[in-house]
Amino acid sequence: MEKQMNSEDIKEILKNSKTIAMVGVSSEKKGEDRKNLKRKPANVVMKYMQDFGYKVIPVNPFAKGEIINGETVIDDIENISTPIDIVDVFRPSKETPAIAEKAAKIGSKVLWLQYGIHNEEAKKISDNSNIKYVSDKCIKQEYQKLFQKSHPVFPVLRNE
Repeated sequence: MEKQMNSEDIKEILKNSKTIAMVGVSSEKKGEDRKNLKRKPANVVMKYMQDFGYKVIPVNPFAKGEIINGETVIDDIENISTPIDIVDVFRPSKETPAIAEKAAKIGSKVLWLQYGIHNEEAKKISDNSNIKYVSDKCIKQEYQKLFQKSHPVFPVLRNE
Protein backbone atom coordinates (compact mmCIF):
# COMPACT_ATOMS: atom_id res chain seq x y z
CA MET A 1 0.00 0.00 0.00
CA GLU A 2 1.49 3.29 -1.11
CA LYS A 3 1.74 5.91 1.62
CA GLN A 4 0.45 9.34 0.58
CA MET A 5 2.17 12.39 2.02
CA ASN A 6 -0.03 13.73 4.78
CA SER A 7 -0.13 17.24 6.26
CA GLU A 8 2.35 16.34 9.02
CA ASP A 9 4.87 14.98 6.48
CA ILE A 10 4.52 18.12 4.38
CA LYS A 11 4.79 20.37 7.43
CA GLU A 12 8.08 18.61 8.37
CA ILE A 13 9.42 19.07 4.84
CA LEU A 14 8.59 22.78 4.79
CA LYS A 15 9.90 23.35 8.32
CA ASN A 16 13.21 21.59 7.67
CA SER A 17 13.92 23.04 4.23
CA LYS A 18 15.76 26.24 3.40
CA THR A 19 16.60 26.08 -0.31
CA ILE A 20 14.32 25.34 -3.22
CA ALA A 21 15.38 24.81 -6.83
CA MET A 22 12.33 25.86 -8.83
CA VAL A 23 12.34 24.16 -12.22
CA GLY A 24 10.23 25.90 -14.84
CA VAL A 25 10.21 29.49 -13.60
CA SER A 26 9.12 31.65 -16.52
CA SER A 27 11.45 34.07 -18.19
CA GLU A 28 10.48 37.29 -19.89
CA LYS A 29 9.49 36.79 -23.51
CA LYS A 30 10.67 39.42 -25.98
CA GLY A 31 8.20 42.29 -26.05
CA GLU A 32 6.15 40.85 -23.19
CA ASP A 33 4.87 43.19 -20.52
CA ARG A 34 6.96 42.69 -17.35
CA LYS A 35 3.74 42.70 -15.33
CA ASN A 36 2.72 39.44 -17.03
CA LEU A 37 5.85 37.76 -15.70
CA LYS A 38 4.84 38.48 -12.11
CA ARG A 39 1.53 36.70 -12.67
CA LYS A 40 2.94 33.42 -14.00
CA PRO A 41 2.24 30.63 -11.49
CA ALA A 42 5.86 29.56 -10.91
CA ASN A 43 6.94 33.17 -10.47
CA VAL A 44 4.11 33.91 -8.03
CA VAL A 45 5.03 30.82 -6.02
CA MET A 46 8.73 31.70 -6.13
CA LYS A 47 8.12 35.22 -4.79
CA TYR A 48 5.78 33.92 -2.10
CA MET A 49 8.27 31.34 -0.81
CA GLN A 50 11.03 34.00 -0.84
CA ASP A 51 8.79 36.26 1.25
CA PHE A 52 8.72 33.50 3.87
CA GLY A 53 12.47 33.12 4.07
CA TYR A 54 13.26 30.40 1.56
CA LYS A 55 16.19 30.74 -0.83
CA VAL A 56 14.63 29.96 -4.21
CA ILE A 57 16.87 29.32 -7.19
CA PRO A 58 15.07 29.61 -10.53
CA VAL A 59 15.94 26.95 -13.10
CA ASN A 60 15.18 27.47 -16.78
CA PRO A 61 17.59 26.52 -19.61
CA PHE A 62 16.11 29.23 -21.85
CA ALA A 63 16.63 32.03 -19.34
CA LYS A 64 20.12 31.27 -18.03
CA GLY A 65 21.70 34.38 -16.49
CA GLU A 66 18.47 36.40 -16.33
CA ILE A 67 17.42 37.79 -12.96
CA ILE A 68 13.99 36.71 -11.70
CA ASN A 69 12.79 37.92 -8.29
CA GLY A 70 16.35 38.96 -7.45
CA GLU A 71 17.90 35.54 -8.21
CA THR A 72 20.04 34.57 -11.19
CA VAL A 73 18.46 31.88 -13.34
CA ILE A 74 20.48 28.65 -13.57
CA ASP A 75 20.16 26.49 -16.69
CA ASP A 76 20.19 23.09 -14.97
CA ILE A 77 19.81 21.90 -11.37
CA GLU A 78 23.12 20.07 -11.73
CA ASN A 79 24.82 23.48 -12.08
CA ILE A 80 23.58 24.84 -8.73
CA SER A 81 26.44 25.21 -6.25
CA THR A 82 24.26 25.47 -3.10
CA PRO A 83 22.86 22.32 -1.43
CA ILE A 84 19.18 21.96 -2.39
CA ASP A 85 16.47 20.74 -0.02
CA ILE A 86 13.51 20.74 -2.43
CA VAL A 87 13.41 20.45 -6.21
CA ASP A 88 10.02 22.03 -7.03
CA VAL A 89 8.79 21.25 -10.55
CA PHE A 90 6.56 23.32 -12.85
CA ARG A 91 7.09 21.17 -15.96
CA PRO A 92 4.99 18.53 -17.76
CA SER A 93 4.77 15.14 -16.01
CA LYS A 94 6.65 13.40 -18.82
CA GLU A 95 9.76 15.50 -18.04
CA THR A 96 9.86 14.57 -14.36
CA PRO A 97 11.83 11.27 -14.47
CA ALA A 98 14.87 13.11 -15.87
CA ILE A 99 14.43 15.82 -13.23
CA ALA A 100 14.12 13.12 -10.52
CA GLU A 101 17.43 11.59 -11.69
CA LYS A 102 19.13 14.98 -11.40
CA ALA A 103 17.52 15.66 -8.01
CA ALA A 104 19.02 12.38 -6.79
CA LYS A 105 22.40 13.26 -8.29
CA ILE A 106 22.58 16.62 -6.46
CA GLY A 107 21.39 15.12 -3.16
CA SER A 108 18.03 16.88 -2.91
CA LYS A 109 15.87 15.69 -0.01
CA VAL A 110 12.52 16.26 -1.75
CA LEU A 111 11.09 16.11 -5.27
CA TRP A 112 7.94 18.26 -5.28
CA LEU A 113 5.66 18.17 -8.33
CA GLN A 114 3.13 21.01 -8.53
CA TYR A 115 -0.64 20.71 -9.21
CA GLY A 116 -1.54 18.35 -12.01
CA ILE A 117 1.93 16.79 -12.17
CA HIS A 118 2.45 13.13 -11.29
CA ASN A 119 4.73 10.45 -12.70
CA GLU A 120 5.16 6.87 -11.46
CA GLU A 121 8.67 6.59 -12.88
CA ALA A 122 9.74 9.83 -11.12
CA LYS A 123 8.23 8.42 -7.92
CA LYS A 124 10.22 5.16 -8.28
CA ILE A 125 13.43 7.10 -8.89
CA SER A 126 12.72 9.21 -5.78
CA ASP A 127 11.91 6.16 -3.65
CA ASN A 128 15.04 4.35 -4.82
CA SER A 129 17.15 7.44 -4.09
CA ASN A 130 15.62 7.99 -0.65
CA ILE A 131 14.07 11.29 -1.75
CA LYS A 132 10.66 12.30 -0.43
CA TYR A 133 8.12 12.52 -3.26
CA VAL A 134 5.25 15.02 -3.24
CA SER A 135 3.03 15.28 -6.30
CA ASP A 136 -0.02 17.18 -7.45
CA LYS A 137 0.28 19.77 -4.65
CA CYS A 138 1.12 23.47 -4.71
CA ILE A 139 3.97 24.27 -2.31
CA LYS A 140 2.60 27.79 -1.77
CA GLN A 141 -0.91 26.60 -0.91
CA GLU A 142 0.44 23.88 1.38
CA TYR A 143 2.55 26.51 3.17
CA GLN A 144 -0.47 28.79 3.54
CA LYS A 145 -2.69 25.99 4.81
CA LEU A 146 -0.15 24.63 7.33
CA PHE A 147 1.53 27.79 8.59
CA GLN A 148 -0.95 30.58 7.96
CA LYS A 149 -4.19 28.70 8.42
CA SER A 150 -5.60 30.26 5.30
CA HIS A 151 -7.42 28.42 2.56
CA PRO A 152 -7.51 30.89 -0.30
CA VAL A 153 -9.86 30.06 -3.13
CA PHE A 154 -7.74 32.04 -5.55
CA PRO A 155 -4.49 32.93 -3.82
CA VAL A 156 -2.92 36.17 -4.92
CA LEU A 157 0.48 37.48 -4.15
CA ARG A 158 0.37 39.78 -1.18
CA ASN A 159 1.50 43.33 -1.86
CA GLU A 160 4.64 44.55 -0.19
